[in-house]
Amino acid sequence: MTEKTIGIMGGMGPEAGADLFLKIVAATPAKRDQDHLHVIMDSNPKAPSRVAALLEGGEDPTPVLQATARNLERAGADFLVIACNTAHFFHDRIAQAVRIPLLHIADETVAEIFRRYPRVQTVGILGSDATVRLRLYHDRLEAKGLKAISPSNADQEIVQRAIDSVKAGDKGEIVRANVRMVAERLAEQGAELLLTGCTELPLVLRDGDVSVPVLDPTEVLAQAAVRLARADS
Repeated sequence: MTEKTIGIMGGMGPEAGADLFLKIVAATPAKRDQDHLHVIMDSNPKAPSRVAALLEGGEDPTPVLQATARNLERAGADFLVIACNTAHFFHDRIAQAVRIPLLHIADETVAEIFRRYPRVQTVGILGSDATVRLRLYHDRLEAKGLKAISPSNADQEIVQRAIDSVKAGDKGEIVRANVRMVAERLAEQGAELLLTGCTELPLVLRDGDVSVPVLDPTEVLAQAAVRLARADS
């Protein structure tokens, strides 16, 4: 079996990239160092805000994202993963800049829902303002016949503040409690499954924290990367 080298586009934020790397390590069947996969990460936190670019007319992060992808390709990556949900709105532009495949976190997550939760009909989406308002997950779920719901405007403000807090290094109990509160409200509204659709959110909300299952797209992406790298998908 010829293993492939994984390239991680990180830095958005840095801890989210590290989280994806650790989840790749955890998803890899290994008994010794040599059983693990070759992973290259470019943790580049200098990409302009994806949320600001999409919702506020802010600076376009495309040039930085494309440069990061090219760096990883030159370094020897066989395919790429992005440790940022919102950056996937630029997925096609990034893919055009390289000759290697680029996995899509939302596509992998929707496929995983059908594998693991085939009876679920309603999915609650927690994510950045851009991920929720521009329907990164909503459109894909609805195209497959599932209902997607998201927080109220007031609760979405709470979620975005929590994301910003995690980026600033605060993963304390107040931040966690606020996210749990919004998650439970989505469950009360009928969500049978919740997605932590921002790579900062799995750092403060995990499966078992609330009354319905929580699926972590970062973990899903890590598992997909391991399958592709080991050629056993």
